Amino acid sequence: CGMEAKQHSIKSLKSYPEAGGRSLAAAAGGDGGGGGYRVGGAEMEMEAKIQKAIDFKLEGHRCYKEKKFREAIGKYHRALLQLKGIHVVDGTTGSEVNLLNEAAAKLTEEQRRAVESTEIECYDSLTACLLQSELVNYERVKEYCLKVLGHQQDHFKAMYRAGIAFYHLGDYECALRYLRDAKCREPTGGHYDRFVIIHRSASQMVSLSCSRFYN
Repeated sequence: CGMEAKQHSIKSLKSYPEAGGRSLAAAAGGDGGGGGYRVGGAEMEMEAKIQKAIDFKLEGHRCYKEKKFREAIGKYHRALLQLKGIHVVDGTTGSEVNLLNEAAAKLTEEQRRAVESTEIECYDSLTACLLQSELVNYERVKEYCLKVLGHQQDHFKAMYRAGIAFYHLGDYECALRYLRDAKCREPTGGHYDRFVIIHRSASQMVSLSCSRFYN
């Protein structure tokens, strides 16, 4: 389809067990000594925030599986709140840097992946929850999908859901663009039937708008 997106390997964070096992402190290589009270305290606070975010995310997943969508939304928001002061530096997305004191610069690559993948999973899961609502807030769905795509440009579900959101918001040209990109990623996936219907409808609306403009 003429689009070459970056392949981001976002791991499932199985290196961070729900109970026991290797902690984030171990991942950071910190043992609580040698760094001074101020820096060591900041690093411990940052570590605790990342771990809490992961825990809230997992609770959100559990609520989603139990179809407790409102509770799941709350858990995902709490996870993101834990990460509010930790923005991973990414040269490709221009993410801002706002890390806890000076400890952010000492994030290990493993911790950076933990922060980024937790954000992606939370925003992706939030859109899934919102789409289960009787009255879907498509503006919010669009916002969260674009956040996911800001991290991972080739994320199929975010492309597909962004296309649906733009369609329902009346921006048919953007809807077509995202739906076409999604089709390039997964041309015969489980969403294909619905994709064909929405894509056809969006194409008709764009054609109608163009004919009205020129007439």
